[in-house]
Amino acid sequence: MLTLWDLLPTKWKRRPVEAASPRRAVPTARPTKADLYAALTRDLLEEHGIKVRRWRTSMSGIAWEVRFRDGSIRRMIEAPKPKGPMSAAVFLHEVGHHAIGFNVYRPRCLEEYHAWAWAVREMESRGVEVTEAVRYRMHQSLAYAVGKARRRGLRVLPEELVPFAEPLPWRRRRK
Repeated sequence: MLTLWDLLPTKWKRRPVEAASPRRAVPTARPTKADLYAALTRDLLEEHGIKVRRWRTSMSGIAWEVRFRDGSIRRMIEAPKPKGPMSAAVFLHEVGHHAIGFNVYRPRCLEEYHAWAWAVREMESRGVEVTEAVRYRMHQSLAYAVGKARRRGLRVLPEELVPFAEPLPWRRRRK
């Protein structure tokens, strides 16, 4: 049976894929940063039984779990795929929600604090650089969460969140 490829001139036909040259097949002695982030992603998703619903292109995320009638739980996140310190921090923060557990800490802004603290500890223990930008993002995120809790009637601010009562001044980005 002839296929459409058989009717095309030879110059347009698909060429067989050649085996990779031996030079490319040799693994590097030191893992690259991409390997570090891939291993981090794979290990944490497997360790906590989390499924990624969607890899986000923005530096935002969400974590949730679905409880079924039979008692099983499906843990889900949407986050950016870790490719650098900031995307790794956001990804780890969302995994942190599952690691610490939902509704363990009250008020909600305290849960956010513990998810961020878990993410930073995990980054440090796995050799991922915690940059100034990551710390700034953490502070601004927690300042937003504290402000939101106050707008909703929070009377007593937990001690851990006192440093985050006010947002940091705007900072200029490096060029």
